[in-house]
Amino acid sequence: MKQIILAALLVAVSALCYAQVKIAVFGGPQITSAKYTVKGKKQETDNKYGFQIGTTAKVPFENKLYFSPTVFYSIKGYKVKFNQASYLPDTSASNNNTTIHTFEITPLLQYDFSAKAGHFFVKFGPSIDVHLSGNEKFNRSNNTTIDRKMVFSFTKYGRIGANILAHFGYETNGFFISGQYTHGIGSINNADLGPRIWHRAYGISFGKYLGKNK
Repeated sequence: MKQIILAALLVAVSALCYAQVKIAVFGGPQITSAKYTVKGKKQETDNKYGFQIGTTAKVPFENKLYFSPTVFYSIKGYKVKFNQASYLPDTSASNNNTTIHTFEITPLLQYDFSAKAGHFFVKFGPSIDVHLSGNEKFNRSNNTTIDRKMVFSFTKYGRIGANILAHFGYETNGFFISGQYTHGIGSINNADLGPRIWHRAYGISFGKYLGKNK
């Protein structure tokens, strides 16, 4: 996984060094949740609210297609109710409420629908998110409540997640707005007999280009 992150960073740096690019900053709110299964059975989940903030580049590639390497900080999480015992967070837990701080690396492609200053665009591609830290709060069957930090290890929650990202937006006069969807494709649980947990997120971003660099 470290090799994948390094390769993505090298591609982004190479593109920035050899092509004329536009750099932008962005941020906005998002609704997050997860697809959560225990032994193949789907568990009831609910949404949480967070935000993301970061920076992106727009590198000319071919015609109206651009390379758009992006890095950003994102607060994700989910609420889940269990209908059967789950190894994580605890076999006696009846629910779980998590908040996860992530740093995401996304080598996206952007396609502009027009060459005019004001135009719609789409972005799509894979992403790798690094789970920096997290907190979970759950109730046990003995009526006790546990509020603790999430443990990231080879037998607990995973430090690295994988996703597919899709954006649709509008850009004009150096500003842009876009809606995005995050679809987790890698479970953030590492335990062999534990649940399967995939990130889900919907958000809106507002951004501004800072200028052109060579």
